[in-house]
Amino acid sequence: MKPQYLKRKNGQIAYEVTGAGPLVVCVPSLGDVRGEYRFLAPLLVKAGYRVAVMDPRGHGDSSIGWDDYSVAGVGDDILALIRELNAGPAVVVGTSMGGGAAIWSAAETPELVRGMVMIDPFVDGDGNPFFVFLLSIMFARPWGPAAWKMYYSSLYPTRKPADFAEYTTALVENLKQRGRLEAVMGMMRASKRASGERISKVTQPALVLMGSKDPDFKNPEGEAKRIADAVHGRYWMIENAGHYPHAEMPDVTVPLIIEFLNSLK
Repeated sequence: MKPQYLKRKNGQIAYEVTGAGPLVVCVPSLGDVRGEYRFLAPLLVKAGYRVAVMDPRGHGDSSIGWDDYSVAGVGDDILALIRELNAGPAVVVGTSMGGGAAIWSAAETPELVRGMVMIDPFVDGDGNPFFVFLLSIMFARPWGPAAWKMYYSSLYPTRKPADFAEYTTALVENLKQRGRLEAVMGMMRASKRASGERISKVTQPALVLMGSKDPDFKNPEGEAKRIADAVHGRYWMIENAGHYPHAEMPDVTVPLIIEFLNSLK
């Protein structure tokens, strides 16, 4: 589907909208694009929801050259998209750093966000400077896109989708474009303090989903419980899944998301 574009002060955000019903806005993980939700979105539409899937700043078909890749910047894009569609309040589904952006948007303008689903979320703190430095070398050009492909594969430890090879090839081709890899690194370096400072202000219903084998967390269940407790929500572990349980094991994950959405009607 050809994307639509949300005009912002410093660029534009690519998005697609399908379906009819209450609005759900899906925000991909750092380094991924709106196709991350290729399995979830059609099933949400079938369940009676209007689904908007966006490319984060600098990713996919969104423009490059942003001066802010933080959770606050992405969170502001979420709110702007809800206003553009004139269909709020919406449920925000955010993966990884998208979960932090969801928290920021929910706390900043609660009347536009009626609930959140956070998938393997990073929601607070700053990155380890030494680790970020190592990643900046690992993902530098010209080998960066290929290195990202290897890292991305590790995030699906148990069951890769049937289209995984095709999808990751397209992802790498996108990262080869000018400014795309730099956007990934900009988002990786960006602080998540803005969402961490607001997490206690969240009052909307929230669901945290976490893959039990997510390599990005030393203790996935401990992190899921910590975040769920902080937002007075609940969490669910997806056994043997990695960082993308909704794409790796949609048969297990999607029913949990739909059950949560239906509880908000």
